[in-house]
Amino acid sequence: MAKIINLGLVDYIPIYENMIKFNESRTESTGDEFWCLQHKPVFTIGYAGNYEDIVNNKFNIAVIRIDRGGQVTYHGPGQIVIYTMVNIKRLNLSIRDYVIKLENGILNYLENYSIIANVNRDNPGVYVQKKKIASIGLKLKNNGIYHGISFNLNMDLTPFESINICGHKELKATQLSDFVLVKPFEIEVKELCNQLIKSIYSE
Repeated sequence: MAKIINLGLVDYIPIYENMIKFNESRTESTGDEFWCLQHKPVFTIGYAGNYEDIVNNKFNIAVIRIDRGGQVTYHGPGQIVIYTMVNIKRLNLSIRDYVIKLENGILNYLENYSIIANVNRDNPGVYVQKKKIASIGLKLKNNGIYHGISFNLNMDLTPFESINICGHKELKATQLSDFVLVKPFEIEVKELCNQLIKSIYSE
């Protein structure tokens, strides 16, 4: 099982650097950790992404190229970010298996709200009414996974209009609060974490 660490509202770069350090120092006995947080506004671009997918940056939001999979996305207050620092070799999982477990955890979380969601095997993440509500971006190194998921809970979605989400011009973002009255942030984080842990560590 994973230790859950709540980090609050934080800048992106220090957390990114700490993820890399954690993974580099990981040993076979290092326990898995979930880092739960919100980021101050930032656009991140994965190694498959292009700067051209930031169509405009009228809000002067920082843009950071990082080492996760995937393309461009936005992080900001009101979005649940969970970095899953997990040894997938110990769990005997492939990267594809791991992505499916993350997606299933998010689907089960949404099912608690009677929200019908779906996944797209060609574009990892979770979608509601053809809009993206959760993104998945991972890095596998030294048998360890870092980075993780971002889930749009109750945030200002406007910055998503400035990018081609995950490299797709027509893709729009949505969030849980568009469909239901959400609980306090700390409660939603705990419930989503519990669903992910249940999905990842179930036999």
